[in-house]
Amino acid sequence: MKKNLVLFILFVLPIVAYLFFASGVNSFITLPTITPTIPNVDAQWKTLNDKKVTLDAKITILGFAGENIMANSGNFFTLNQKIYNKYREFKDFQFVFIAPEGTEAQAQRLLKELDALTDVSGYHFVFAKPEAIQAYHAQLKLLGKLDDNFGTPYVYIVDKKRNLRGRKGKSDQGKPEYKEGYNTTSAADLHNDMMDDVKIILAEYRLALKRNNADRKI
Repeated sequence: MKKNLVLFILFVLPIVAYLFFASGVNSFITLPTITPTIPNVDAQWKTLNDKKVTLDAKITILGFAGENIMANSGNFFTLNQKIYNKYREFKDFQFVFIAPEGTEAQAQRLLKELDALTDVSGYHFVFAKPEAIQAYHAQLKLLGKLDDNFGTPYVYIVDKKRNLRGRKGKSDQGKPEYKEGYNTTSAADLHNDMMDDVKIILAEYRLALKRNNADRKI
């Protein structure tokens, strides 16, 4: 009993404290699930390097790039600066963008430009027919919809079990709060809400890892 208490103080309590103070405007100790167990990316969808992309066992920032990738490149650069560069060293962290077939050249150009600023190995583009993209997005059961170009400026946090995570409940001020995605056109949304929520997801997995390591030592 005493040994368990010591392990709790040494390993669990500091993480709980970190979650509390790192959460900023987000009052959640863990990030609520918006849609449980979303579908995986279709293994038949094309990629730039012919390698399969999966959401399993990854912390994924999922986006729908639409037909006008380069016209919206500023959104990608803002997201890259605010989120990707800060967390890309986490080995199970990835960006996945779903885009219509025919936009491969735009995606390659975007990655080439981003590559001048950062290591883009954590970026993955998959390409599908517009109707398949619409059908996949519908299965996420979100309030937001895709635009006429089969894209959206919003990106989503998906955990290792393919749960789409966000905010659902009450804010620190006691007001109802619901957030299913993060607006890449808003540097403030990415810097404040999204950065805060990604921290919570990563801290969850660090806490789980410490618990597993502690259990092995008992």
